[in-house]
Amino acid sequence: MRICIYGAGAVGLGLASCLIKADAEVDIIARPGTVNALKKGGLVRTGIFGNFRARPEQFECFCKLTDVGQKSYDFIMVCTKSFDSAYAAKDLSGHKRLLGRGGRIVHFQNGWGNAEKFLRYFEQDQLYSARVITGFSRRKANEVEITVHADAIHIGSLFGCDTSCVKNLCRMITKGGIQCEVAESIEKDLWAKMLYNCLLNPVGAILGVPYGRLAEVNCTRKLMDALAREVFDVMKKAGYSTHWDCTEDFLEVFYARLVPDTAQHKSSMLQDLAAGKRTEMDALNGAVLKLANKYKIAAPYNQAVYELVKFMEVKT
Repeated sequence: MRICIYGAGAVGLGLASCLIKADAEVDIIARPGTVNALKKGGLVRTGIFGNFRARPEQFECFCKLTDVGQKSYDFIMVCTKSFDSAYAAKDLSGHKRLLGRGGRIVHFQNGWGNAEKFLRYFEQDQLYSARVITGFSRRKANEVEITVHADAIHIGSLFGCDTSCVKNLCRMITKGGIQCEVAESIEKDLWAKMLYNCLLNPVGAILGVPYGRLAEVNCTRKLMDALAREVFDVMKKAGYSTHWDCTEDFLEVFYARLVPDTAQHKSSMLQDLAAGKRTEMDALNGAVLKLANKYKIAAPYNQAVYELVKFMEVKT
């Protein structure tokens, strides 16, 4: 299986390590500094699923798609930040031959609305989405640590397309160390993750604490409860659904299992702010606000945390 990892942040490197370990043919598209580090030191993975090191000769990496040559891929896995989705879609659209015959694009990104940005250039049956609730932390340019894991990676189609084509990809990722499954209800999975992320990411980033701490104090629990009710109301009004019928059912699972499983994790949003980088807020609470405005639903708690994180982006 030939796979291109488009974007070599923490998630991209983590997934690349699984696929290389599973003997897939892997190419990585990354920034020059990352490419140089990978070519020099290989790819290093540590963390809860054990250590793995891929030698530089076990994979290839390039700074841009034009450097790839005449290759084609079974899968292109988009692992960029959500705010780069529009650029990634346009960039990949100029190199459609890379998909080969029957090739697919799979989005391994946070937030809502990533796949839609690709519909301008690609057919629905070429686009698949993944839900990832695994914590990745990038220690160095060529090193990634897997810090927490709440559930298997799920891959499916938002457009009702056949999912049998992603079964082998799921098997390869699982073989490489992270359980991965085909999902027939990926929309529900993504909105479940939206609920999880829209509560923990901004509040954890604003307060500078790991997820578990937020559930220990009554005032932050009340804030997250209010955020969840707004997200649930907006989701339903927009015609989407998730695995729970009401906010209370979600919050029961959220506090009993989801937060404890990732209690020590500090959100990627907090890590981005600490590094002076742009966050993915627009694809998380920002996406909720966009839908809220469209359907004329008040979402003051989501608006408040959105504005605070945006202030912190400017401040950093």
